[in-house]
Amino acid sequence: MTELFDTSVSGEQYLEALLETLYMVSISLGIGALAGIPIGITLVVARPGGVRPNRWVYGVLNVVVNVVRSVPFVILMVAIIPLTRLIVGRSIGTTAALVPLTIYIAPLIGRLIESSLLEVSSGIVEAADSMGANLWQTIRYFLLPEAKGSIILAMTTSCVGLIGATAMAGVIGGGGVGDLAISYGYQQFDTVAIVATVVILVLVVQGLQSIGNAAAARARRG
Repeated sequence: MTELFDTSVSGEQYLEALLETLYMVSISLGIGALAGIPIGITLVVARPGGVRPNRWVYGVLNVVVNVVRSVPFVILMVAIIPLTRLIVGRSIGTTAALVPLTIYIAPLIGRLIESSLLEVSSGIVEAADSMGANLWQTIRYFLLPEAKGSIILAMTTSCVGLIGATAMAGVIGGGGVGDLAISYGYQQFDTVAIVATVVILVLVVQGLQSIGNAAAARARRG
């Protein structure tokens, strides 16, 4: 019975794994947002009935986003190993995991940003047009401010999704809490390690979601 509560994982290892997870999430979310937000804006602007409709741009971008999002993350990690090795010089490790994580999250952010901007009333765009606003001004001063609350929730959702993806990155030795769960919890049948990693991930997700919800509520009130 006592063997169920034995663990070979130290507190320092849990802390290191948590820091690795936060490192992967923050870097890939930042880079993914730099690509995903313009993708989402372009999808809204170029779609039929958008501010500047362009069926070719919208069609190609829409297909690319759908294709990347349709590939399960575990398969994506394996499929782009040559690209990962080309960019960072190796295919395993915490830094190497940033490549598939970024490619995974950018289209998701783009789609969520698109949904957020589509929630903005068409009257806002009409008001911008009546004031003589150009495309950039319409996006910067009308669409984005009106969708700020939804965009915050979209980024929160993306962040939570990334946490789940970093756990799967442990399959290829990506480091972080997921790698700890696989290396000790699964391969060494360490029940305590499994439970501890689950608790850590749940607490992190709950904390981020609470912060995101509060920030979105404040943005909508403002």
